[in-house]
Amino acid sequence: MRQSAGGAGRQAAFMRWGLIPSWAKDSSMGNRMINARAETVAEQPAFRDALRRRRCLVLADGFYEWQRIGGVKRPMRIILRTGEPFAFAGLWETWRNPGGERIQSCTIVTTTANELLAPIHDRMPVILPRELEGLWLDGSVDSIEPLTATLIPYGADAMDAYAVSPLVNSAANDGPEVLARVRATLPLCEIVRMPCYCTAGTIRGTRVRARLCITPCKGYPLLVVR
Repeated sequence: MRQSAGGAGRQAAFMRWGLIPSWAKDSSMGNRMINARAETVAEQPAFRDALRRRRCLVLADGFYEWQRIGGVKRPMRIILRTGEPFAFAGLWETWRNPGGERIQSCTIVTTTANELLAPIHDRMPVILPRELEGLWLDGSVDSIEPLTATLIPYGADAMDAYAVSPLVNSAANDGPEVLARVRATLPLCEIVRMPCYCTAGTIRGTRVRARLCITPCKGYPLLVVR
């Protein structure tokens, strides 16, 4: 979402993720520009002009990060507690390929993680509060200070994070199953050969021996009661 030409209203547009600077020799540079760090966005040649003149909102209802637990990574989905959609602070640019085709691309601004995200990842996208979306899109604002002042972590109390299926690890999976909450255990049908750690404990008053299995390909612990 960006400001319409002439500044009248807002315009929705599809863009390629990974900003390609107008001066780039080829489009592959965009592969390294999916994020812009809030701390340096005003200084980086690839982003500083877009920060002044080509800002956008990247709309979402959630995003994913991978939490490292031991030697495995567990996919987590992060949302607002209200379940409402929200907007990332974004920048966009237009690049022409050698054939003259115009390609519009964008990047998402990131900042340090808040208290909720910190155990999962050290960075997070900048989520703009509704009351600051207008400022971010306002093309008449080209002073850096009020813009960079908005690039701060969103309040942790207003957010939620939960584990999801490893199916999200593949872009080929694009169904509701990658949104669903999952427990941190696997059903018996998904047991595979893996290193195991024996332990003992009490479940519902009954002392049992158990095997705690870490599944490298799945990322979840499994407690097999013996």
